[in-house]
Amino acid sequence: MSEIEVHHDVTTGGDLAHHYARGESRPITVVGNPVLHQPCADVTEFGDDLAQLVSDMFVSMRTASGVGLAANQIGVPLRVFVYLCPESYARSDGELWHAGHVVNPVIEVAGDETGAHPEGCLSVPGARAVVERPAQVTVRGFDLAGNPVAVPGRDLLARCFQHETDHLNGRLYIDHLTPEGRETALAEMSEPAYPVVTTDAATRP
Repeated sequence: MSEIEVHHDVTTGGDLAHHYARGESRPITVVGNPVLHQPCADVTEFGDDLAQLVSDMFVSMRTASGVGLAANQIGVPLRVFVYLCPESYARSDGELWHAGHVVNPVIEVAGDETGAHPEGCLSVPGARAVVERPAQVTVRGFDLAGNPVAVPGRDLLARCFQHETDHLNGRLYIDHLTPEGRETALAEMSEPAYPVVTTDAATRP
């Protein structure tokens, strides 16, 4: 990601190069895996294991070319997510990208503005569907050292924060769709270009 300008929103225990050097890429869990469909536990210990998990998540997100990743998407049922995401849906050249992680996140909606935009998910590979969400939020939680953080976001960044926090609550973006829309999204899933933990289609909720 050296070609983009990155703003580190919260303390990350080092920059992205630090995480990429120490982290290990893990396969992505796919819709139907039970770990994706139940709320995750709060993080209560802030130490080396959490720091390693965050590094692994950054590397796994890079492998899968994602802009956000929740811990249960690599099979760990803890309330933490990472992101490397611009604010603009256009993702224009030279745009500032935001990087960080949030432990035990809580979303606070700012204002009444909403937006309906196509959304995808590494755990539902290949599918996309329009989801309406608040256009401006603040995510509150903690950093790797247990310090409180509050990160505001608009547009795509706000959507990323909400999408990843949904994951930690046991929800996927397809859970916001009508039954017909959900069925269509599941039918549109395709073979991913990154390693996954496969789930038998018959077990998908």
